[in-house]
Amino acid sequence: MNNVAIEVAGIGKKYHIGGLQAKYQTFRETLTSAVMAPVRRARDLLRGQSSGASDLHEEIWALKDISFTVNHGEVVGLIGRNGAGKSTLLKVLSRITEPTEGIARIHGRVGSLLEVGTGFHPELTGRENVYLNGAILGMKRSEIDSAFDEIVAFAEVEKFIDTPVKHYSSGMRVRLAFAVAAHLNPEILLVDEVLSVGDARFQRKCLNKMEDVSHGGRTVIFVSHNMASVTRLCPRAILLEQGQVVADGLSHKVVASYMQSGLGTTAAREWTNLHTAPGGSIARLRGVSVRGESGEPTDAIDIRYPFTVEMEYDVLEPGYKLLPHFHFVNEEGIKLFIANDLDPEWRGRERPSGRYISKAEVPGNLLAEGMVFVQVSMMTLEPIIQQFLEPDAVAFHVVDSLEGDSARGDYAGTMPGLVRPLLEWNTQYYPNGK
Repeated sequence: MNNVAIEVAGIGKKYHIGGLQAKYQTFRETLTSAVMAPVRRARDLLRGQSSGASDLHEEIWALKDISFTVNHGEVVGLIGRNGAGKSTLLKVLSRITEPTEGIARIHGRVGSLLEVGTGFHPELTGRENVYLNGAILGMKRSEIDSAFDEIVAFAEVEKFIDTPVKHYSSGMRVRLAFAVAAHLNPEILLVDEVLSVGDARFQRKCLNKMEDVSHGGRTVIFVSHNMASVTRLCPRAILLEQGQVVADGLSHKVVASYMQSGLGTTAAREWTNLHTAPGGSIARLRGVSVRGESGEPTDAIDIRYPFTVEMEYDVLEPGYKLLPHFHFVNEEGIKLFIANDLDPEWRGRERPSGRYISKAEVPGNLLAEGMVFVQVSMMTLEPIIQQFLEPDAVAFHVVDSLEGDSARGDYAGTMPGLVRPLLEWNTQYYPNGK
């Protein structure tokens, strides 16, 4: 048991629907609330009010009978659709939320990045917030001193480090918050969707830093909807559904199960409600699919044959030039390529309102075998306005053939690489030398 970093036994968390809901609290707010609780109770008694919540109509279990262990040095991805209980579980592990039942034991110093920037005090400077967060983690001043310059350089806020955080832009707060969490070396790091914030360049920077952290022997629980990031960073993954653990094992297998179960993304998705579909005022996404040679949706693509990826969308406002495009990402989080819509019929033309289906054919003998995720995006041109961007919208497996007519030929072993094109070879033979 000495190697165990996190023990979760029978954790359950119940909320009441219809009554007053407690808002999310930071660590500092939780401490303040605990100190003030006796004062509030006394005030309520003097006013003749009950200290309990009123008008409670319905109970809902955000977590139910959750049990697992994580060893020191393990990096575990926590996945599941929205509302599955992922963030609630991290709040329980961070001691922000008390469980209704069960127990969680943490063996080590914990750093949490659950809501980027919420741990900062707005009146304090960036420098003061770095030291405050280090003190909350139980670090000595000398430890914070040694990491301070690296934190500031990573966050790219050197000119503003002595400015109160309330004057920071949201991007500056994001960068500094991640830098603090990743560089102050807690033994256990709990991260919730940090890669979904910031610009694309900083997201890549965060992902690379997370990879360094995961290789540095620290224990990490990483919540993300980006399955490519999970499979890249986490050897192990836990899948939650309706507050319960439904799968726990090798990340590639758990992610594949999630993708194929209908709980996550699959080879085909649709959004039937126009008001909640991804998009803006000009265009909204209605459906995405991966289709094999038969034209039917499929999540298994034979490496030798072409297949089609298509998006269905509504143009709500006429008169804009649109650019639909797909991003293809492998299971290690590496972007394979981007495909922009070059259909000559619509390229550079203003589109009238209506329903559209844009298709891109991917040739056979291009992608290497493995899982591929497709990000779907749409923007207007002149001016450039992003209408929607849906990461991991669909996914599929590329399966190589052992019949000898793919780029593999007669070799049956592992073939690394991002792509696997079938090249034309020519060999000349000179029996007596050239």
